[in-house]
Amino acid sequence: MEERAVVTCFLRHEGAVLLCRRSDEVGSYAGLWGAVAGHADRDPEAAARQEIREETGLDPDEAVTLVRRGEPFAVADEQARIRWTVHPFLFDAGHRDVTPNWETSAYEWVAPTAIFHRETVPELWTSYDRVRPTVETVASDREHGSAYISVRALEVLRDEAARTADGDREELFDVARALLDARPSMSVVRNRVNRVMHAVRDADTARPVEHVAAAAIERAVSADRRAAEQAVDHVADCRVATLSRSGTVLQALQYADPEAVLVAESRPGRKGVAVAETLTDETDVTLTTDAGFAHALDTWDADVLLVGADTVLADGRVVNKVGTRAAAISSSLEGIDVLVTAAVDKLSPDGEIGLEPRESAELYDGDESVTVLNRTFDVTPPDCIDAIVTELGLLDQAAVERAVDRHRRYTEW
Repeated sequence: MEERAVVTCFLRHEGAVLLCRRSDEVGSYAGLWGAVAGHADRDPEAAARQEIREETGLDPDEAVTLVRRGEPFAVADEQARIRWTVHPFLFDAGHRDVTPNWETSAYEWVAPTAIFHRETVPELWTSYDRVRPTVETVASDREHGSAYISVRALEVLRDEAARTADGDREELFDVARALLDARPSMSVVRNRVNRVMHAVRDADTARPVEHVAAAAIERAVSADRRAAEQAVDHVADCRVATLSRSGTVLQALQYADPEAVLVAESRPGRKGVAVAETLTDETDVTLTTDAGFAHALDTWDADVLLVGADTVLADGRVVNKVGTRAAAISSSLEGIDVLVTAAVDKLSPDGEIGLEPRESAELYDGDESVTVLNRTFDVTPPDCIDAIVTELGLLDQAAVERAVDRHRRYTEW
């Protein structure tokens, strides 16, 4: 058999992936559905990016972000006498505006579970299976905010349900329970998973979970977007300070066109650097150190501190990336408004929540007997926060209590 290496590239946007129907002009598998694909004679990642450019018109260095590269696998086509070595890739796309070339006769952004219901190129699901979200990737993601991670958790439910279909539901329920434990500091992950599982608690098989989880993904994306939109009026034409990498905050700043933005680098992980880079085409951006952030809030003349939240407790405390507490206290002392933007799903029905310690070696890897405290998150007291802005606007205490009660009911599955 002839040996050929190829790449299969899934582009994902808001829970959907791009599937392309191969035109009659291509040399193999005409008329079948696949992802962006092509030959990989040398460097598979370079080939993947080139195919994205050619087949979608997207700039692979600006419009998409590599999420995961899967383990390659072999597919033998006995009729064509070719053994393909497939290199799978998953990229996040910033939007869905693609311009296919001659290799594609039709395209759709759909849930990847549509692969089970279409005539596809060989082993397309195997390619996706090697790069799709899992409980492990949800638990280990230290690059993204909780809203993003919660959508990935819902994708895990959707994809596992489609994979098991009419099988025993208990396997899927075990996956859901594992997701509840994956990110103890992110109530939005638990709330959104609980809502899905509560809705299907009486189902005999896993099949209904696919459809409920798919609808939940759309709902979650919409809620996070509307929360960002609600924050716009509070930060438009302002000098805005922020930290860490909250997708909701980033959307709000992109919508609002603030006068200028001050960003703390946000250690550990320095996620603020990526936020600063993202905003440079839209506004004047200043990047500073975490240690210098409190002083910069005053000297830079900030009007408002805008932060996200991984969890909002019922008493108004906010769990967010470590450094938020110090920034909020400093802002309060300087008379700078402190705003938190978060979807209602981030309200926690629990009184306390874990703060997810990071590896101690990130801070100290020496030989001395040093106790290392390296937290991922901290807790900001409510008296340092002026407002919490959700997709429903500003919530009063009665609205908070109603949401918390609802989230608590969802745990009963």
